[in-house]
Amino acid sequence: MDICDLAPPYIRAIAPYQPGKPISELAREMGLREEAIIKLASNENPLGVSPRARRAIQDVLDGLARYPDGNGFELKQALSARYGVAQESIVLGNGSNDVLELAARAFLTPRDSAVYSQHAFAVYPLVVQAIGAAGIEVPARDFGHDPDAMLRAVRANTRLVFIANPNNPTGTMIRAARLEAFLSALPQQMLVVLDEAYNEYVAPELRADSLAWLARFPNLVLTRTFSKVYGLAGLRVGCAFAAPDVADLMNRVRQPFNVNSVSLAAAAAALGDADFVRRSFELNLVGMKQVTDGLTRLGLDYIRSHGNFVSFKVEDAPGVYDRLLRLGVIVRPIASYGMPDYLRVTIGLESENARFLECLEQALAV
Repeated sequence: MDICDLAPPYIRAIAPYQPGKPISELAREMGLREEAIIKLASNENPLGVSPRARRAIQDVLDGLARYPDGNGFELKQALSARYGVAQESIVLGNGSNDVLELAARAFLTPRDSAVYSQHAFAVYPLVVQAIGAAGIEVPARDFGHDPDAMLRAVRANTRLVFIANPNNPTGTMIRAARLEAFLSALPQQMLVVLDEAYNEYVAPELRADSLAWLARFPNLVLTRTFSKVYGLAGLRVGCAFAAPDVADLMNRVRQPFNVNSVSLAAAAAALGDADFVRRSFELNLVGMKQVTDGLTRLGLDYIRSHGNFVSFKVEDAPGVYDRLLRLGVIVRPIASYGMPDYLRVTIGLESENARFLECLEQALAV
């Protein structure tokens, strides 16, 4: 017997998550200079790191020989002050994918099922399958979540529902009133994880007051990340807000010191850098128009996005992706999301967006 046969079949069947191609990898593969490559594949903030976070990182470097605060008191304190949520309702994670997994581990067993949408974030089916639970993928509607269909998909053994709002990789979102109605219609014995990784990129008038819903829906878990608008993707910090008893269960399955000391300090500082967040939002707004206007000029259909990225349809997506790589531009193929004819591009700096559109035109002309 092969030793790997001892692993459960549902573990052996997992298709590993494929991240965006790193700049260094493309440079090695194509013999390109790293500084000549632009990466628009992973929805990172093109402005880089918040200045306040950068200073906080410098301030804690001398303490790297010490273990971090396993409870993350200072970051929880900052989150509590910023969002008006009690510290006992906060769970910290090594990126928001970590807290998504904590919710699944705390509430799912192999006897249970979880509901999520087609074309939704790849981590949802991954964490469900890793536990041996049954995943129920609900067909999307116009590339977005279909709340009515998701309600109909709920089974007697369904214990968890994942919703991404806005969704990745499509950028679609459920409007606040419809989402609130969906939450009201679900049994309160079922956990709902509302993933708001791109919340800060949503137009203010469209943002749901989701934090206020926590008082009404004790089965609701909200997740946020510092990887996107706060520019800390490399440090991996995420958080969840939930009822204290739910947060307690998630913390019981959380690994000790799952967020390092540099990340804790940087995230707490970034949270207070309102100017950086504003500039990031405004840059994305202008860049989104630049990119979508360019896609329209090239005759390409795209999905209207409320995030910092846009998915567009192109004939021979794998070939166009490969030709873009050879031109030093990294975007994201999303065939693994059931969208083989689409590519996803992150909104970058003005010069990066222009370079992408120029190279895309070349790639289409071949």
